[in-house]
Amino acid sequence: MKKTLKDVLVICNLDNALMTPAQEILSCNVEMVRLFCTLGGRFTIATARTLSSTKEVLKDLCINAPVAVCGGGMVVDWESEQVLQKHCLDSQTALQLIQDVQSRFPDTGIEIVDDMGKVLVLQSSAYTNEHIIRENLECIYQPLEDMQSPWTKIVFTDSSKMLQRISAFVADRNYFQLQPVFTNHIYYEIMPEKATKGNALKTICQKIGFPLENTVAIGDYYNDMELLKTAGYAVAMGNAPSEVKLIADQ
Repeated sequence: MKKTLKDVLVICNLDNALMTPAQEILSCNVEMVRLFCTLGGRFTIATARTLSSTKEVLKDLCINAPVAVCGGGMVVDWESEQVLQKHCLDSQTALQLIQDVQSRFPDTGIEIVDDMGKVLVLQSSAYTNEHIIRENLECIYQPLEDMQSPWTKIVFTDSSKMLQRISAFVADRNYFQLQPVFTNHIYYEIMPEKATKGNALKTICQKIGFPLENTVAIGDYYNDMELLKTAGYAVAMGNAPSEVKLIADQ
């Protein structure tokens, strides 16, 4: 039962939720989070970004609970950067999917995030370059044969129309233990089956001994849906798709 702010944990998506489309966090929001934490509340982030990219943009923000990065593929202690939970793709299935998509869609950007959160660029495009600049990603360009698994996720970058074609292509094939999800209209990601922001929230609550029913989740896109379903109270941003708004409490 929630009695004071000490009984509340807020978990918020980063891009287009806490951050503006211009990649800024408004000073009023920084101050509001600081005050919330000062009064005893717990605040954290659930993002598709890597830990290093998340750290880069949240230098001035009060975070006092473990964070979910890589779309829930990793739960990490914010201060020590100790990995508390990690999900990795089935290597053989992931490799087959990459080869299939690369063969069918040779101009689509392909990024692979390894189990340490390092971004490996297999195939570059204008959308890949924009992603790297936008999130200030440290990356390595490598051929597929040089990329060592395990991997945390695969990111395909292309136009919305082309990614819809790739999504249909993937859906027509049996890639077991993999979970596809749109994280942006120009980003289509392949995640491990159990890697969701919702499962990450459960892990965070377990690690800090916090009641799941006392959590508030804020999200704006399809990859936030499991988070919103899992939290005690769900808030969808005004810019969220209708499917996301339908499952939110507010």
